[in-house]
Amino acid sequence: MRSLLQTSILFFASFLIAVQTNAIVDGHEYQFTEGDAVENESRAELFKQLAEELRCPKCQNQNLADSNAMIAQDLRRELYSQVKEGKGEQDIIDFMVDRYGEFVLYKPAMNEKTIVLWYGPIALLILAIVVFLVVVLTRRAKSKAELSFQTVSQEDAPESISAEEQARIDALLNADEKDSKGDN
Repeated sequence: MRSLLQTSILFFASFLIAVQTNAIVDGHEYQFTEGDAVENESRAELFKQLAEELRCPKCQNQNLADSNAMIAQDLRRELYSQVKEGKGEQDIIDFMVDRYGEFVLYKPAMNEKTIVLWYGPIALLILAIVVFLVVVLTRRAKSKAELSFQTVSQEDAPESISAEEQARIDALLNADEKDSKGDN
């Protein structure tokens, strides 16, 4: 029984290690060994930075470092080879943009194509504020107008009606009651 337990624990531990190894390999274990230590470190850092800055063309909102799509894997290999060749950051970004368009950039450059991306949210916010203010001000003006109309109507109304006017009102009401009883 004890041997079965030890075997199970050993199997589970080796399974976890294998999964972690696969995750690291499937992730980005790219090694830079061509130059000196400082150069290799800067290249590795550039690779990591660009893999996090560039977006996967297939995925909605994942960078090259996070995506498991096949195109992202190809782009990571391309990025790795370009960084290994010693190309600069801007050269690599220009290559990716030429090949896949500005979609691969999380922070696209400001130009006539992307001006809506940069200023669109601000314009929408301003428009929402203007619409809100117009609605609030028109409602406030309507309620003030209704209050002033009610005040004017109450002021213009007579304090009391004369006996003659009261008799006429009663006659009209009685005539309506007789007409309604006769219809039934």
